Amino acid sequence: MAKATHVLVVEDEAALADLLKYNLEKEGYRVSVANDGDEALLSANESVPDLVVLDWMLPKAPGIEVCRRLRARQETRNTPIVMLTARTEEGDRIRGLDIGADDYITKPFSMIELLARLRAVMRRIRPALADDTISAGDILMDRVSHRVKRGGREVHLGPTEFRILDHLMQHPGRVFSREQLLDAVWGSDVYVEARTVDVHIGRLRKALMVGDEGDPIRTVRSAGYALDVEAA
Repeated sequence: MAKATHVLVVEDEAALADLLKYNLEKEGYRVSVANDGDEALLSANESVPDLVVLDWMLPKAPGIEVCRRLRARQETRNTPIVMLTARTEEGDRIRGLDIGADDYITKPFSMIELLARLRAVMRRIRPALADDTISAGDILMDRVSHRVKRGGREVHLGPTEFRILDHLMQHPGRVFSREQLLDAVWGSDVYVEARTVDVHIGRLRKALMVGDEGDPIRTVRSAGYALDVEAA
């Protein structure tokens, strides 16, 4: 399986830091959190992140200084940095970009927009980190071309089955309830019958299993579904 992208979230508002961590981990990222500028620099020194989400207003060392110092270090010189700030003046935005930030998002922001901007930054700055291709067992997924192969064989999936498989491949072995899959694939603000998941899982299984190929999706009674890497 592809190594999870490591994101360092630097945010002193505990509620926002927790919300960012939750949503990023839900997307398959590995997340570290720092609550002030000094802690951010120490964390980046101990474990170089693949991406930094950096608040402008921070205790101890402001985000703009953290950005400058990360850019000055050889290890983090090319690390993508996305700044979060309540400051909307054009001069502040230009200053942030000039000091080395790759993108700049003003508060308040939607989580959907933030995640999309992070993916765009990773594709633009360091394409390998966008995790465009992931694998689990003998299943290979290319997110850019929306193609899936199993053991070299082309697997034809509908868009919903593709998203379900994508989510399961990001967390192999983990059991997801129907409700969790609905939330991850359809979104929490869309009403869909829980049994709809069973229909799409059935279609996904049918597409993945040809001939004597094993069933890579494990049904856990009264719990949900998981991708069984050993079977895949």
